[in-house]
Amino acid sequence: MKYERGGALLETALFTPFLILLLVGMTELGRITYTHYTLQKMMYTLARFLGTQQGVNFCSADDATIAAAKNYALTGSLETGAPPILTNLTADMIQVRIERYNPQTAELAECECAASLIGCDTGGGARAPDFIVVSLPDGYSVTPAIPYLNSQVIALRPVVRVPYGGT
Repeated sequence: MKYERGGALLETALFTPFLILLLVGMTELGRITYTHYTLQKMMYTLARFLGTQQGVNFCSADDATIAAAKNYALTGSLETGAPPILTNLTADMIQVRIERYNPQTAELAECECAASLIGCDTGGGARAPDFIVVSLPDGYSVTPAIPYLNSQVIALRPVVRVPYGGT
């Protein structure tokens, strides 16, 4: 009995680093999950904003409505000087595509920006798209900060598809 002193202290000293590592890992996993959720909500906000606007020219890279919608999604404000919600996320990283259901192939396909009946250039007399797809094709880079582990960069790539309701 007299030689069993300090056993609990030794066990605590051995397992404490593992418990701290688990706690930090869970915190980092929560941070990455929260960042992905924030990106998903930003993409959804952008898609819904564009899906309800009238007269959006999706075939023009300089459309003011698309630029305003991207700014709104990035900052949460209609003002141009507002700080971004997520650092290192720019409007150039966000891709906005338009899709239409093709009844011949029974698939969704990206619309061509052509002034024809099969295109989606509403300015050229074509029919409006069926869906708006907003994504981050190159992803948003997140690096987990877990001590004593070589962390790889994780690219979060949310994609949101919403029906288009504008004209």
